Amino acid sequence: MTEQKAQLEQQLWNIANTLRGKMDADDFRDYILGFIFYKYLSKKMELYANEVLQPDALTFQEIEGHKMEADYMAAVKDAALDKLGYFLAPSELFSELARRGNAGGKSQFILGDLAKVLNHIEQSTMGTESEDDFGNLFEDLDLTSSKLGKSENDKNELIVKVLTHLNEIDFDLENTESDVLGDAYEYLIGQFASGAGKKAGEFYTPQQVSSILAQLVTVGKDKLKSVYDPTCGSGSLLLRVAKAVKNVSAFYGQEMNPTTYNLCRMNMIMHDVHYKSFDIKNEDTLERPQHIDQRFEAIVANPPFSAKWSASPLFMSDDRFSSYGKLAPSSKADFAFVQHMVHQLDDNGTMAVVLPHGVLFRGAAEGHIRKYLIKDRNYLDAVIGLPANIFYGTSIPTCILVLKKTRTSAPLSDRVLFIDASQHFEKVKTQNVLRDVDIAKIIDTYKSYTSGNFEEATTEKYSYVATKAEIEENDYNLNIPRYVDTFEEEEPVDLEAVSNELRAVAERSRSTDATIKQFCDELGINTPF
Repeated sequence: MTEQKAQLEQQLWNIANTLRGKMDADDFRDYILGFIFYKYLSKKMELYANEVLQPDALTFQEIEGHKMEADYMAAVKDAALDKLGYFLAPSELFSELARRGNAGGKSQFILGDLAKVLNHIEQSTMGTESEDDFGNLFEDLDLTSSKLGKSENDKNELIVKVLTHLNEIDFDLENTESDVLGDAYEYLIGQFASGAGKKAGEFYTPQQVSSILAQLVTVGKDKLKSVYDPTCGSGSLLLRVAKAVKNVSAFYGQEMNPTTYNLCRMNMIMHDVHYKSFDIKNEDTLERPQHIDQRFEAIVANPPFSAKWSASPLFMSDDRFSSYGKLAPSSKADFAFVQHMVHQLDDNGTMAVVLPHGVLFRGAAEGHIRKYLIKDRNYLDAVIGLPANIFYGTSIPTCILVLKKTRTSAPLSDRVLFIDASQHFEKVKTQNVLRDVDIAKIIDTYKSYTSGNFEEATTEKYSYVATKAEIEENDYNLNIPRYVDTFEEEEPVDLEAVSNELRAVAERSRSTDATIKQFCDELGINTPF
C-alpha cells in the first residue's frame, strides 16, 4: 500500500508540473486539484451507477441510446443525488472528455464542453440537500484564463494534455479499504504549501503538527460525535482527527478565503466524507461565526498568527467574550480565537490550538484573559512548546494550548502540564521537522499526565507538571522556561591551561616575528612591525 501511495503521489506531482511553467503556484494548484477532483467525482459516479444498474445487467455507459434511457437516467440521477450528492451523465464523465479531447491522437477542442460539465455538476445539486456543499466548487478553475495560453487552441492543448495524463492513472476507487487517493491529494496540497511561502499558512498545517493536535483531542476516545476547526484552511486538521479515531460522526469548519474554502470541501469529498457529514462555511469566524449555537466534542485549530480583527466594543455583549471583561487587542486576535473556541467547546470536549509564543506572556488585555482562563475558569490543561521553523512561511517558535471545560477531578484539577519540545526535531533542508519519535514523546507525556501519573509525566529538561499555585506565583505568565528548567551548565574553564596556551601562542608569535625580520633584513627592507 505504501508503494502504491508513493507511486500515485509521484504520478500526480509529475502531471502538476506540466502546468508549473505556465503559471504561479497558487494557480496551477487550483487547476490540477480541480481536475483530479473532477476525475474522482466521475469515477465515483460511474461505479455507483453501475451498482444501481447491476440488477438490470447494464452498465452506466450502456444506458445512453437504450430504449428506456430516460427511465434509467432518472432512476440513477435520483439515487446518485441522495447517495453522492451530485449527478453526471455518461457523456459528462472525465474519461469521456479525455477520450474526445485526444481522439485520433490529436488534440480536439473540448474547452466549451468541459466548462459546461463542470457547471452542470453544480447545477445538478440545485434544490437538493447537497447544494451548499457543491456550490461554486469549480469557480477557481477558469478555463478562459490567459494563464493557460494565449489562444483558445493553446489553452485547449494544455488542458487536453493534463486530462490525458490523468486519465491514464488508476485511482483504485473500487478498493473501499484504501484511501490512497485521499492521501495523495493531501500530499499534493502539502507540496504546494512547501513552495507557497507565507501564503501556505492560509491553507495548510504541516502533517506532524496536525498529528499532534489530533492525538491530543482524542486521548481516551475511539469515536467522536463532532470535530470543529474555526479556521479550517484545506481541512487537513479535521481529516487528521478522523485518522486518530475509528469514527467521527460530523465535521464542522469555517474558512474566510473562498479559494481555500473550495479546497476544503473538495478535500472532504476526496477523503470519502459524505456530504451529509460535513458542514463547512465561508465567512470570517470572529466577525460572523456560522456555528455559534453548536458545541463540539473536539476542536482543533491553527489560526493565523497575531492576525488583526475589529475588536469592536459591540463584542463586549457577545457571549463568546462578555464574561472575560476585556477583548483581545485589535492588532493580535490570538486570544479572540481561543475565546471563540472555548465558547464552542462541549462540556466533555478537548480543544488544542497552535499559537505564537507571545500568548504565553504578553500582558495587558491578553494577560487578563489568560488569568481568567486559568484562575476563574480552570480550563487550561497543557502548554506545549514546539520547535521554531516548522511552519511554512514563518520561522517563529510556536506553542500548543490544550484546554478542557471539565477538569474537576483531583489531582488534575489543580495541575497544568508544561512540555518543552523545542529542541526535539530534525532539520530537513531549510525546514525543521518533528520526527515520529518526537511526536510520540509529546503524546506519551500528555497521556501519562492525564492518567494522573505526574512522576512519569515529568522529565528533566523536557516536561513539568505545575500546580496552579506555582502559576499564580508567576503572575499567570506561562513562559515555558519558568516551569521547565532547560539550563545547561557549562563545563568549568581551566584558567591555568588557558594562561599556558596564551603564553605558548605569544611565544610562537615572537618566533614568527623574528623569522619575518630576518627575511626583511636579507631583502634590505623595513620590517612591517
